[in-house]
Order: sequence, then C-alpha cells, then structure tokens
Amino acid sequence: MARLRRRACIALFLFTLFIFGTMMGLRTLKPSDGVSDLAPGLELAPFAERGARRSVSHEAISRPQVATSSDAKAPTPPVYYDLHVFYYMWYGNTHFEGKYLHWDHVMVPHWDPKISASYPKGRHSPPEDIGSSFYPELGPYSSRDPEVLEEHMNQLRAAAVGVLVLSWYPPGLADDNGEPSDSLVPFILDAAHRYAIKVAFHIQPYKGRDDHTVHENIKYIVDKYGSHAAFYKCKTSTGQSLPMFYIYDSYLTPPESWAKLFTQSGSHSLRNTPYDAVFIALLVEEGHKHDILSAGFNGMYTYFASNGFSFGSSHQNWKAIKAFCDSNSLMFVPSVGPGYTDTSIRPWNNHHTRNRVNGKYYETALQAALMVRPEIVSITSFNEWHEGTQIEKAVPKKTLTRLYLDYLPHQPNMYLELTRRWAEHFSKEKEQWLM
Repeated sequence: MARLRRRACIALFLFTLFIFGTMMGLRTLKPSDGVSDLAPGLELAPFAERGARRSVSHEAISRPQVATSSDAKAPTPPVYYDLHVFYYMWYGNTHFEGKYLHWDHVMVPHWDPKISASYPKGRHSPPEDIGSSFYPELGPYSSRDPEVLEEHMNQLRAAAVGVLVLSWYPPGLADDNGEPSDSLVPFILDAAHRYAIKVAFHIQPYKGRDDHTVHENIKYIVDKYGSHAAFYKCKTSTGQSLPMFYIYDSYLTPPESWAKLFTQSGSHSLRNTPYDAVFIALLVEEGHKHDILSAGFNGMYTYFASNGFSFGSSHQNWKAIKAFCDSNSLMFVPSVGPGYTDTSIRPWNNHHTRNRVNGKYYETALQAALMVRPEIVSITSFNEWHEGTQIEKAVPKKTLTRLYLDYLPHQPNMYLELTRRWAEHFSKEKEQWLM
C-alpha cells in the first residue's frame, strides 16, 4: 500500500510539473504565432510558390488614393486595369426605395407549361427570403445606400479589380424587376474615383434597342460622364485612348445593323468621331464570331459563368476563339466566374448549376483564361446574386424556410482574396508574355 502511495505521489508531481511547463511555454508565444493572414486554404493557391510579390509596371496599376483598412498603417493594394468585373446597381430596399427591388425577384416559369407546373411560382419575400441561393453580408441592400457603395468599392479595391463594368439602361428604362437607375451613375463614378477604380459601361438590352438607339446611348454616356476622372479609357493598338463599351446580347441585333454604327463606311458610323470607342460584343454561339467581325465590333466577351452553358462560355473553346480574334485583329475578353446557381429564380435550371468547390471552380476558370494570354479578363460578377456568380462577401444564414449556401469553411472575403492573388499572377504572366 505504501508503495502504491509513493507511486501516486510521484505521478501527481510529474503531472503538476507538466502543467507548469506547458503554461510557461504558452506565455512565451506571440498572439500571431501559427495564424495565417489568409483565409483557410488560400495559401495553397497554385501560384503561391512561384516567388515573392513582384513590382508591376505603372501602366498596369494605379497607386493608392485611400486606405481600405481602418488601420492607417495598412498598405493599400494596387488595382489592375486589365481586370474587369460586372457590377449591378439594380437593388433596392424598404429604407431607401420604400420597397424591395430585385431581392424580391419573381420565380421565372419554364417555357414548357408541363415542366413549369412542377416548380414553385410567385415572388421572393425579403428580408428572410431573397432571390438568391447565397445571402450577402450587407443583407438585402439598396444600391442607393452611400455606405453600401463605399463598402463595395472597398471590397473591389481589396480584390485589386481596376475596372467596374456597370450594368446600364438608358434614362427612364429598367429591367422587369427593377427601376430606372441612371441617376446613380454619378455617385458610382465619384465613389470609384476615391478608390482609383475606373468605370466602364455594360449596355443592356431593352425594348426597341437597335443601332440608332445605341448611337444615342453612346453619345449620352460620353457627353454626360466622359469627362469624369473615373470614366474608363483604354489604349488601342493605334495609340488612341478610347472608352470601352460591352454590349450584352448583341446578337439580338443583326450584324448588318451594327455595321452601320461600327464600320468606317457605316451610314451613322461612330468611327473617327468624338464618340469612337472600343465596342465588345457578346459571343454565345460559334457562328457569332463571324457576325461580330462583319458588324465592326472591336472584340468579344463570353459573360456566362457556367462552363459549358454556351460555346463562348466553354473553357475548352477559348484557345480557338483567341486564335480567331488574333487573326482578325479582334480583342478576346474571356469571362470567368466563381460558380453558377440560379435556381432561386429559375428553380427548374439545375442543369446549369456549377458548384464552387471551395474556390477550385474559380481558379480553374482563371487558369483557363490565362492560358490563352488575353489582354483583359472579365469577372462574372461582383454582385449578380440571382445567378450565384458574386464574389461579394456572403455569410451563412438559415431561416425557417431557407438554408442559404455560403463560403464556409472560408471567410466571407474568400473570393476577393482569390481575385487579388490571381490579379497579381495575371499581371506577372503578362510581363513574361511581352518579354
């Protein structure tokens, strides 16, 4: 019995000594020891091991104008003007508009009545039930909210995105779920300028849109906004500095009509006038390549973030598209996205869902884009929440009727961080291409 008591005392003494040693060891650790500055998993991005952060040419970046951190000592990252992101200003809420806009999006019925009958109908009911499979960190916000606009620019700056491509309708016009928003453009330009971000325009389809109305749209935009410091202009191969316009669903207008506007001999050509610009058409089907060429466009983009959804959005076709563009002096702007899911507004469209796979889908798309050595890469999107293509911050949320998707196990800023790192990688790769 005495021997057992001695053994117990010795064991207790050793255990006490272990606890004491452990506590002393913990006191010597710094608060940051073992903690990554990146969201979990981001340190394994495929290009992370390719070297330290490099210097970039002055043409590629804009020096910081404001800090994006509450810590005044924190350096502001550069932005890259060859990285464009599609941006939507059609959201509204009860505080600013007196009602919800777009967050209450209608559930679009399938064109086949028999299929449509199997799926829910009606509208979403914010704030708990919104027209998105993800839930924004800012909640169902208003695009008119100055604090939201400031936070968006902060996030874009953190992502190193240099050009915001603004979804635009002419004054007095809007899509079916929104209201006219051209009056917001000055505020977006001013906010973008504070963060050294430029603004280009994404002209949306509207009833009656044709070469004549787009002619008036271009004149309106250039006359009203063209002198703003944040209005985006790019250098062309001829050394000109011209605005850039993306034209969504351009294929809805015959190439013969566009040719009147975009070719030198067109009846109301914009070429060599104060309203000349770089005009980028949407490539959907393979045959659109030749239409875009004959129409006089300067290039083509693919927009859709669902790989395989269309000829243009299929990564496997980008090499051939780029070759066609190169041989015809056209610009190819591939569009990449973090994923795609629009079943909150098109509940029957599971077929085109593309899961994010913890960022791997996004990185695969970015790598595919860089493989064809484009001048510009576009991102679909910053905040198209209906189609689940956003890189804006999202948070986990569960309600009585909904369980939203999220970015877990990563942080809400995961896709902003991935975008910044790929932007740096893109710029570094471009330097090597030009050597």
